[in-house]
Amino acid sequence: MKRFLALSLSILIVFTMLVGCTPKNDSQDVKESDESTDVVEDNDSEEKTGGRIILSTTTSTQDSGLLDYILPIFEEETGIEVDVVAVGTGKALENGRNGEADILLVHAKESEEEFVAEGHGLERRDVMYNDFILVGPTDDPSGLKENYPNDIVGALTAISEDGAIFVSRGDDSGTHKKELGLWEAAGIEPEGEWYLEAGAGMGDVLTMADEELGYTLTDRATYLNMSDVLELEILVEGDDNLFNQYGIIPVDPDKNEQINEEGAQKFMEWMLSEETQELIGEYGVEEFGQPLFVPNAD
Repeated sequence: MKRFLALSLSILIVFTMLVGCTPKNDSQDVKESDESTDVVEDNDSEEKTGGRIILSTTTSTQDSGLLDYILPIFEEETGIEVDVVAVGTGKALENGRNGEADILLVHAKESEEEFVAEGHGLERRDVMYNDFILVGPTDDPSGLKENYPNDIVGALTAISEDGAIFVSRGDDSGTHKKELGLWEAAGIEPEGEWYLEAGAGMGDVLTMADEELGYTLTDRATYLNMSDVLELEILVEGDDNLFNQYGIIPVDPDKNEQINEEGAQKFMEWMLSEETQELIGEYGVEEFGQPLFVPNAD
């Protein structure tokens, strides 16, 4: 009996060793290999490598909150990160001339068309518009709202004659260019203690005008976005001379090897797309009862 038990145990040990040494089935190897390959392919398909673009734009698009509203959507959809350089339009165009930006979003159409004609940009397309307004203290010492509610040239003439405080961007921005053109239309060269040149962005200028109890020219979007912290009132609006068009321009990629031509092109196409135009048209409606920008891509 003992001999039988010992023999049975020996047979069981040998059988177990043989099973443990048996190689894996080839089909099992293939299956495991296929599964690991599938995981890699899925990861690759989900990875977005759109790179990065530099958007040189105006302080009004930044201060209005529009970029904070739309850029995260663009980055999520394309994987392209956007570095925003918010300056005046003049400086934005200079950045483009120097090859220090991939694409521009600005609002001084005559200067933009000149930029493209000189070969610095590939093309210029309309994107959206809003309007300029003249704002000032609620007591309105020059009586602009009563006497010139829709006449910007008449309003500026009254400000000059009264020597009332006027705060200018003074930074070669699109707003500053527009302001200077309006003074020229009025036949006035603004100067003197009443005329303050801030050399700053729109948000800072509105704050300064508020503190100085003065007047200033602003785009409507930035004013509305900041209206809850300002005691300035809209006094002049609706004049055809206050139309404010924005354009988009991809910078000529031949300027240097760092310019992301493909990323810039994708951003322009995205901005002009029907879906993004709808986003732009919706911005501000819920909070202010009106869009801060009106889409008009051509």
